[in-house]
Amino acid sequence: MAEFFKVSDWFIPLARRLLYLWVRTTVFPASVQELGLDPGKPVCYVLQDRHLSNLLVLFEESRQAGLPRAEAPMAIGGQRLPRSFFFLNRDRRLAGRARDGGAHSPLLASLLGQAVADPQVDVQLVPVLILWGRSPDQQDSILKALFSETWRPPGAWRQLLAILLHGRHVLVRYNAPISLRELLQGGLAEEPALRKLSRVLRVHFRRQRQMAIGPDLSHRNTQVNAVLAGEQVRLAIASEAATQGISPAEARARAARFALEISSDYSYGVVRALELFLNWLWTRLYDGIELHNFDVVSRIAAGHEIVYVPCHRSHIDYLLLSYIIHRQGLTPPHIAAGANLNLPLVGSLLRRGGAFFLRRSFKGEPLYAAVFHEYLHLMLARGFPIEYFIEGGRSRSGRMLAPKAGILGMTVQSFIREHVRPLVFLPVYIGYEKVMEGRTYLDELAGQPKQRESLWGLFMSVRSIKRVFGKVHVNFGAPLALAGFLDVQQPGWRDEPAETLSHWSRRATRHAAAELAKRINEAAVLNPVNLVALSLLATPKHTADEHALQRMIEHYQALSSLAPYAPTTIGCALDPQQVVGYAERLTLVERFRDPLGDLIRAPREQAPLLAYFRNNVLHLFALPAVIACLVSHNRDLDAARVAQAVAGICSLMRAELFLRWSGDELAAASEAIIRVLLARALLRHPEAEGRLAAPEPISQEFVELRLLGETIRPLLERHFLTLALLERHGSGHLTRPALEDNCHRLAQRLSLLYEFNTPEFPEKVTFAAFIGNLIEGEFLHETEDGLLHFDERLLTPLAHSELVLSVEARQAIRRMARAGVAA
Repeated sequence: MAEFFKVSDWFIPLARRLLYLWVRTTVFPASVQELGLDPGKPVCYVLQDRHLSNLLVLFEESRQAGLPRAEAPMAIGGQRLPRSFFFLNRDRRLAGRARDGGAHSPLLASLLGQAVADPQVDVQLVPVLILWGRSPDQQDSILKALFSETWRPPGAWRQLLAILLHGRHVLVRYNAPISLRELLQGGLAEEPALRKLSRVLRVHFRRQRQMAIGPDLSHRNTQVNAVLAGEQVRLAIASEAATQGISPAEARARAARFALEISSDYSYGVVRALELFLNWLWTRLYDGIELHNFDVVSRIAAGHEIVYVPCHRSHIDYLLLSYIIHRQGLTPPHIAAGANLNLPLVGSLLRRGGAFFLRRSFKGEPLYAAVFHEYLHLMLARGFPIEYFIEGGRSRSGRMLAPKAGILGMTVQSFIREHVRPLVFLPVYIGYEKVMEGRTYLDELAGQPKQRESLWGLFMSVRSIKRVFGKVHVNFGAPLALAGFLDVQQPGWRDEPAETLSHWSRRATRHAAAELAKRINEAAVLNPVNLVALSLLATPKHTADEHALQRMIEHYQALSSLAPYAPTTIGCALDPQQVVGYAERLTLVERFRDPLGDLIRAPREQAPLLAYFRNNVLHLFALPAVIACLVSHNRDLDAARVAQAVAGICSLMRAELFLRWSGDELAAASEAIIRVLLARALLRHPEAEGRLAAPEPISQEFVELRLLGETIRPLLERHFLTLALLERHGSGHLTRPALEDNCHRLAQRLSLLYEFNTPEFPEKVTFAAFIGNLIEGEFLHETEDGLLHFDERLLTPLAHSELVLSVEARQAIRRMARAGVAA
């Protein structure tokens, strides 16, 4: 720098004028008085990194603000120092090396030396943060976002690009002065004082930069070193070396490769660029994003570790939630993404946007499992928000999938291991009115091989659709505080011995997974497409008179508002006529003009897609539909018999639809629904007390009650077909694959012989999911030899089939079950 100042008499003024032909700054604080400088003490400015452009900005801004000139000499302790500034990081290659004493500024060392020698000497150190490109509201270019401020010290060429791209939006922040004399209290010698002051200044700049551009997770090597230093990883490395017959160095290198494969490489510039791209994408594809209950996030963001747990309906989910959170002014979460998305270029971009990658299975790789466990623990312990999908994959049917315990279990174990910071799970419901992968889902449900998930496939979907109308609905559900949940599951868990952890933490994880699935479902948003799908798919040919269709929509909306499923559930504010018009605009239904009244029909190719959107909210109306099924098929039932049948049927539906009510709460929920159905004349009280009756068979209300029951009938038919097969074969005689195959084959035959009024009835994956839920809910038990065992309580709901299914359906199911056993 000495050579530099030899030409300062002419070079500095010229360079400053040239720079300010382009540069425009925003300075904080706006008033010099807010700094609280003591005019009787000398001032020395501190810049973080050594760049001529930053120095020129400091010279100009200190002059314009009326502050002591940074380029002016400074008199202290009888000496005259050549300038009033220094760089904290002397060499950009040394930036961030906290313990490198060679990086200290000679000016700083000189100031400290004089202050130690003379107790009367004091200097006001003023840290100055200069950021190129931190004006989010004015920055509208992806290229600019990519070259905005990051945690990496920029090189000369990158700094030049930053000046060209961001010179019109430079942020200059003067920070409160630091008294050199106060830092020396305690009688520190010169060398310890120098290390202390450097450390204080580094922490100060780090905090200021974090406030402006978010947390620093950009240095992957730092993450990798922290992961490799973990005790469990060191033990796993030693075990790997012993079992594989390799040296400890080779095992450690393998662990390092795993850590690099997993870890994110967060960059604020990339996050900002992705935000701009997604803002363009949403406006191109959707009519808007409807956000609900975000105040829940705002209330718990401070002081809590947040794990966002959204449902998984589309590849867009990965991007959508981060976009919303960032737009609301909070740090976007780090997302657990499947390793199949770690593609060339795309994977690097996602990694810099905060994604970290995990393999689908850790089986046979104990070292990889240990590294991933430690990395997740590192993220949670440092307080960074996380996002992952407990369903494991995207739902092809539209219903909530059975949650997987993998990464959720790791989170629980990490919290048990270190729980200084409270951890909160935040369930998130994401509801679409069209999904880009809709056709792909239908192909997979029909039995075609699953397509490999990739963003390229998503972009091809976007290209083929060109424009997807409708809105996206995002609703934040009721948070689940993990510490309180564990207090209920395992009182005294903080003092439990380590050897018991494996048993009770697995049980707690299963219960937490089920609870989160329920809370996601509770946060469902009822949109116009859901309402049309519910109403139209219940009709025999997916066709309805417009007036009749609107009446059914009215019934669903009345149930939603007068007997809401949960406090966090969001209803649809459009009236029935607007709902039908909305579905027409999305080309999900078509209108036939007729003098006797227009007809609304779901085209043949749209009906399976409508089933997807009906399934999104099927749980909201499962209980009303069961009650409608019971009464419409029996015309007149004892209320106690209704309650008994509802309890038995819901015991199975609870496992598949993740219904929120316990057995004790079911009665109160049923009574609220019955009151709404009575008020809308869909039910009536006969003269005898304690009974429920259907309307007169010739009435319109009776037809509407039957249609309401049709909503749930396909699901009940699948359940009863599965139970009938189990009953015929008996406990311990079928394997899970055999049961799935039998159900699928017989359902296909039933759908050909009889009118089973849903496009998805015979799909194998729906039976596989139901059987999986029965095993997860411990209704079925799979032994080591693969056979399924059950007790009689599983078959109890089968006794209620006569109350909810027609005689024809019951006979067909039992006949097919007998034929399946004979075959």
